[in-house]
This record gives sequence, C-alpha cells and structure tokens, in this order.
Amino acid sequence: MKMGIVGLPNVGKSTLFNAITKAGAESANYPFCTIEPNVGIVAVPDERLNKLAEMYKPEKVTPTTIEFVDIAGLVKGASKGEGLGNKFLSHIREVDAIVHVVRCFEDSNIVHVEGSVDPVRDVETIEMELILADMEVLERRIDRTRKMLKSGDKKYQVELDIYERIMKTFEEGKPVRSMSFSEEEKKIVDQLFLLTSKPVLYAANVSEDDINSDKPNPLVEKLVNYAKNEGSEVMVICAKIEEEIAQLDDEEKAEFLKELGLSESGLDRLIKASYRLLGLISFLTAGPQEVRAWTIVKGTKAPQAAGKIHSDFEKGFIRAEVVAYDDLIKAGSYTIAKEKGLVRSEGKDYVMQDGDVTLFRFNV
Repeated sequence: MKMGIVGLPNVGKSTLFNAITKAGAESANYPFCTIEPNVGIVAVPDERLNKLAEMYKPEKVTPTTIEFVDIAGLVKGASKGEGLGNKFLSHIREVDAIVHVVRCFEDSNIVHVEGSVDPVRDVETIEMELILADMEVLERRIDRTRKMLKSGDKKYQVELDIYERIMKTFEEGKPVRSMSFSEEEKKIVDQLFLLTSKPVLYAANVSEDDINSDKPNPLVEKLVNYAKNEGSEVMVICAKIEEEIAQLDDEEKAEFLKELGLSESGLDRLIKASYRLLGLISFLTAGPQEVRAWTIVKGTKAPQAAGKIHSDFEKGFIRAEVVAYDDLIKAGSYTIAKEKGLVRSEGKDYVMQDGDVTLFRFNV
C-alpha cells in the first residue's frame, strides 16, 4: 500500500519524509527540491510483536510495512503544467491515499510561496489543482459516454448520470471523496481513478515551541475545522523534531520522548493513522522461527489471508486455527490457550480480525 506525501513547497514535506524513512531526501529552502519522488518503506509500529517475541523467542521478528512516496512540491496552475505539475499529478495517481502536509507555523526565515501562512488556503490550492485535473479526465469520459449512449445500452445512461453528478460537485469546488455512492455506483467511480477520490490525512506541521505548548494553535484549529467538514483526520506533528528523533537509537528515542512528555513519536502516530485510513488491519503468525505481522484489508476472509503468506496456502486451505492476541497474552502460552478452549478452528467464510494469531492448515 502506498501513501503519497504532498504539500506546497516549503511546508516541511521533505523534512517529514526524511524522518519517516531516514532517507535524507534533499531538503532545501526553495521550491521543487524533490522532483523525482523518493520512496521509503517503513515498518508499521506494532507493540504486539514484541510481546509475542518474548513468548516464542523466535529467530526473527518481521513487522508489516507501508510505503511512503515523497511527491514534488506543487504550485497554483499545476493541473495546467505549471511548476512540476504534470509530473506531480502522474505520481499522485499511483498512490492509494494522501498525507497532505500543511504548514501551521510562522517563520520569517522559511519563505512561503504565497508570502503568508494560511493552512486552509494552502489546502484549497492543492485541492483545486487536483479537482481541475479530475475535471479534464471526467470531461473526456462524459464525451465518450454520450457517444456510446447512441447504442441504446441503458448502462451508459446510468454511468452518465453518475459522471454528471460528480462534475456538479467539482464545479462547487468539492472533491469526490465528499460524495456518497451505492456499492454499484462506487464500482463505476473507481474505474475513473480520480485523484480527489483518494482518502486524505492532514499532517499539521507545527513549530518546536508549539508541540509542547498548552496554548491552542489558531492555524491548527482552522485546519481541524476544515478537515471535519469532509470527514478527514488531522495529525499534529513537528517535522523538525521528528527528524531529530529519527537519528536516535531506541533508548535515546524513549528518553527524548519522555522529556517531551510524549508516549510515542508523531511519526508512529502518523504511520498508524495511515494504516487506518487505508482500511488495513494485521493478523499475526508466531512460532520459533519467526513472529510476523501481515497486512490485509478489513473484511478479508481466512483463505485470502492465508494467500498473503503463500498462494499454496490459499489454494489448499483447510482451516485456520485462530486465537485473539489478547486471549493468548492473558493465557501466557499457546498450549494453555488451547487447553482453555480459546483457540478456535475457523473455516473458509471466517472474516479475519485485527490481531488474530493464526496457524493455517492447508493441503497441496
């Protein structure tokens, strides 16, 4: 699963990406210092793996991962090719969801492309570019569908009605994700691959002083109110601090977070929120060789989850032996959990739950 990190130039986007991946993308104080998207694969923090490792003493522990793509800074007119617009739009089309970094701090040393800091205006600038790009795609689709209507097939009328509804929403300056569709309509909309249909998580980038302040940040409050209207989440982070934390080892990191009065880093929260935004959960496998987390989409059934490990597991699926993570930890061992009747035998229609510790039985 891919998350695209977007934002106007000089909002702290590459600083945040550096922190996420420790990849050191060139972070300079001028627009477009990130032209080719940098890609970073990061572990999804999961405390459950450490607990299982204590229980099983495995040879290795493997967390699940999520991919972040740092996408070039965007300016007004990008949908018409301004700045690095066309490149930006093609890169953003390839991601599953968007982390939109929004500047919520004042600093006269860091130039803002618009000359002042206004988070809602900045969000609307990028949103409008994505809407304009989507309108172009939709206009072409509407023209083609109108021609196909002449064949007399009624499905084209259904499609046209949906496209025209979306176009009306675009004309009001709203993204596709603000609309609601039936299951059947959603299948039609998904085929359009529209940029504004992608779910968005806003990362409000604040100063080092603000992260520890009890005073409300008016810029963050503006962004939160805006996001609430479209049902999106806002994560408050300080990219600069996160970049510093990323350089520390685990012990130093824990000490530094303690000094800041934080239980986990902003990055860990951001990664977890990204995982939620994509509708993902993890099931776990545990044994003396490996303790591992596996990513699946919420609602996945047992055979398809087995297929994530190996296609043979799905083809020859017999059953899944499942124990809820909390039950296993309370029991103290798999053997005791089994004795207590906490290990269930589930068939092919079982819908996997987050934290299921699973052993698949299969026949090839």
